Amino acid sequence: MNIKKHIPNLITLLNLLCGCIALVFAAELNFEMAFYFVCLGIFFDFFDGFFARLFKVSSPLGLQLDSLADMVTSGVVPGLVMFLLLQKCQNPASPNLFLPYLGFIITLGSCYRLANFNIDTRQTDSFIGLPTPANTLFIMSLPLVLKYSDSFAMLEILTNQWVLLLITLFSAYILNAEIPLFSLKIKAFTFKKNALQIGFLSLSILLLAFLQYLGIPLVIITYVLLSVVNNKFLKKQVAVNEEI
Repeated sequence: MNIKKHIPNLITLLNLLCGCIALVFAAELNFEMAFYFVCLGIFFDFFDGFFARLFKVSSPLGLQLDSLADMVTSGVVPGLVMFLLLQKCQNPASPNLFLPYLGFIITLGSCYRLANFNIDTRQTDSFIGLPTPANTLFIMSLPLVLKYSDSFAMLEILTNQWVLLLITLFSAYILNAEIPLFSLKIKAFTFKKNALQIGFLSLSILLLAFLQYLGIPLVIITYVLLSVVNNKFLKKQVAVNEEI
């Protein structure tokens, strides 16, 4: 019996377990513990692929298990969290009972992205659209930003149901948008070839160190914006080379 071939799948199932636990904590409005278990699930999500490549035991079964586990940890959990945030900010005098369910648009967008990722051969070294783990960290950080960033009065806007709905719709869009996002993998140990990745990672560390939970959504937004700017730079560079 080859034990090695089962190790990546076991790690994937640990990702799924973390997602299930995060669901329970989110349902109990313990967003902090839900966030930590989602982070742990994303950690396992990274290492199942790492060990599959290390042991050379990648398989169609592993690919399907990975997507199914991600569907819970990075699909259902953020959808539930947005549902609860929308429910929480309702006016008790005249609540809109239907509106909170629109938070699960995030779950639908995540499901479509995960299915599309499995058949998209363009996303081997980089991403097209925001990866579901990054989107999940963004959504999961919102209640923690509200709880721990009292000094930023402008963040009260996150208690507005229409702002949350806008974030929900944009989340589903950016997951599936045809926007190439640069890879964080460092393939060659030279600063010139990895200047963008090193610069982004350094900025991310500073944002997280000084702003803590508020730094999480800012890191995700910075990643998308830098990718857009980088894409335009690359297009100009290609145009110049063609003219030459």
